[in-house]
Amino acid sequence: MKFDKGIAGAALVAGLCIAGAARAETISVVTFGGAYEAAAKQAYFDPFTKETGTGFSLEAYDGGLAKLSAMVEAKNTTWDLIDLESNDAIAGCDEGLLQKLDLATLGDTSDFIPGSITPCAVATMVWSTVFAYDKTKLATAPTSMADFFDLKAFPGKRGLRKSPKATLEWALIADGVAAADVYKVLGTPAGVDRAFKKLDSIKKDIVWWEAGSQAPQLLADGAVVMVQAYNGRISNAVKEQGKPFVTVWDGQVYDFEWWGVPTGAKSGDAAKKFIAFQAKPEVLSQLSKYIAYAPPRSKAVELIDAETLKGMPTAPANFGNAVQIDVPFWTDNFDALNKRFTAWLAQ
Repeated sequence: MKFDKGIAGAALVAGLCIAGAARAETISVVTFGGAYEAAAKQAYFDPFTKETGTGFSLEAYDGGLAKLSAMVEAKNTTWDLIDLESNDAIAGCDEGLLQKLDLATLGDTSDFIPGSITPCAVATMVWSTVFAYDKTKLATAPTSMADFFDLKAFPGKRGLRKSPKATLEWALIADGVAAADVYKVLGTPAGVDRAFKKLDSIKKDIVWWEAGSQAPQLLADGAVVMVQAYNGRISNAVKEQGKPFVTVWDGQVYDFEWWGVPTGAKSGDAAKKFIAFQAKPEVLSQLSKYIAYAPPRSKAVELIDAETLKGMPTAPANFGNAVQIDVPFWTDNFDALNKRFTAWLAQ
């Protein structure tokens, strides 16, 4: 009898465990993979699982809405949470591919950076395009966007991404346009002419790059004295490779990364709870421990230690003359401006 009761008891416990496991929910999340996904796992996913018991299955993608659109159209959405670039966050909401969120679950959002919350998505971090230099190779430190374009005071090659995005904004800032007025000016024919005229002043000394990894390498090789780069690339080169690079934040062009919940998501409610969870200042502030991206709200920035904060786009000392990339502007004008940019390159 003891033997039988033991078996029965074990079977009961096993049955309860199986039932509990069956009830445990898993959020299918798609991200851009790599270092950001690894950082998000440590900062966001693991703490949420610890608090709620909800797990995550991770899948990497290259962005865009084509696959999501096909899922939604077929009424077979297999993603619950999606990592989005700004243009896709906006378009996904407009096209009905993302669910509307109950923004009340975020609590007081008055300290979020303007534009970092939409009806269908909430920003999870800020990254930016900055410029950097090698402090061992410049006797005088550049401090402004005007310095980047000043070949007389700072002779040498400049590294720029082969794209009109950020490049035209920088040209206008260097020419004296206030950060707040950049797109107002760039939205006029005279403003576009002004930007290209400023680029003319350094054109012969520009070294163009296309992949983000090329920017810090150009600086390390001494091919350029200053380089336009993604802030995370420069930070990684300093921390992981010991490079003597310094970031200049003046005129940084920043953008957001977003979380959204696809239409038809099977674990959509759990995904929405996660978005509210990770939006808490104490959770958002953790990401900077693992990667050089910044929280989109000031209450989270306040929780970051002073040394780490120096490398964050949204640190008060770095954010004074920043430009938020205007996604609708570039959606409407990219083709025309890129056509002119390509023609200008060939001249």
